[in-house]
Amino acid sequence: MQFAFFTHVPWPEGTDLQQIVAETTEQVQYAEALGFHGAWLAEHHFTRYSMASSSLILATHIAARTKTIRVGTAVVVSPLHNPIRVAEDTAMLDLVSGGRLDVGFGRGTSGYEYSGYNVDPAESQERFQDSIKIVQGLWTTPEFSYTSKYYNINRLNLVPPPVQQPHPPIYIAATRSPATLEFAVSNGYNLCIAVVQDTADALDLCQRFVSTSQEAGVHRPMSHIPFFRYLYVAETEAQARKDTESRLNWVVDIMQWRRFIKEGSEVYHRMDDWRRRRTELPVSYDYLAQKRAIIGTPEQCVASIKALQAHGIEYFGCNFDFGGMEHQKVLRAMELFSKEVMPRLRA
Repeated sequence: MQFAFFTHVPWPEGTDLQQIVAETTEQVQYAEALGFHGAWLAEHHFTRYSMASSSLILATHIAARTKTIRVGTAVVVSPLHNPIRVAEDTAMLDLVSGGRLDVGFGRGTSGYEYSGYNVDPAESQERFQDSIKIVQGLWTTPEFSYTSKYYNINRLNLVPPPVQQPHPPIYIAATRSPATLEFAVSNGYNLCIAVVQDTADALDLCQRFVSTSQEAGVHRPMSHIPFFRYLYVAETEAQARKDTESRLNWVVDIMQWRRFIKEGSEVYHRMDDWRRRRTELPVSYDYLAQKRAIIGTPEQCVASIKALQAHGIEYFGCNFDFGGMEHQKVLRAMELFSKEVMPRLRA
């Protein structure tokens, strides 16, 4: 079984941006030292949920400070960007990292992220598919041309080309849209599973992807799908809950808060003020802990991940740093995971 580190790079109130970058970098370096296969960064905009708006710049910073761990995007929100620029930046990152780049693409969330970029969410599926075809075409085709409703490209040559041949691996984040799943299958792309889906729904999606791929004559085994969950391990179950409850509640609340904001964002408002005036019932800690996370003792974590293995999952991504978890606790959980969990899943 392979393991990855994943982070949204959260920015809770009262935390320092430069410290977050330094700590995230140290966490990835530690993941490399502990034998993790990859490190993946999310992209979001205008929000404390994730300060990694320029995820490729942060990924380049991390690649320059590591040697062997693969660096991935989970995901580049391609409908919001010029695909030529994305192709150039990813190719350069693949070059400077020595061919260690994995590129995940997704449509992201709508709301103020799309309105901030003045992109109509109704156009997102078409722009999403076009942009990935353009990036892949520029990576692989001299004098590449492409014409669609949104783009007109004539005989472009990408400089530099990526190191990996024919191109860096492409992953597609799909949740509920049949069109996105069909697009991934028909183009031979792999799937990646984000932490925003309940585990049962995510496993069902993986199985549909594998089955649909087989029907299309494409071999895409479950074992190649990066499967991300919130993850925290401690010596006791009580300690694991104590360490994670406020941090996972922050994740729950900011995800819920953001859904009601259409313009601006929550960045310069206080979460506690919103908590006091909200009228809807919050999603509980226990719901997320049971449905989208693996939290507990080493034995409990092993059992939960073995249950995923029974479904065919062999690439498991750990979101250790959620909700602004204290840095030393992240490192301690990573160490305990590497010593007490990973060996029992690789045996």
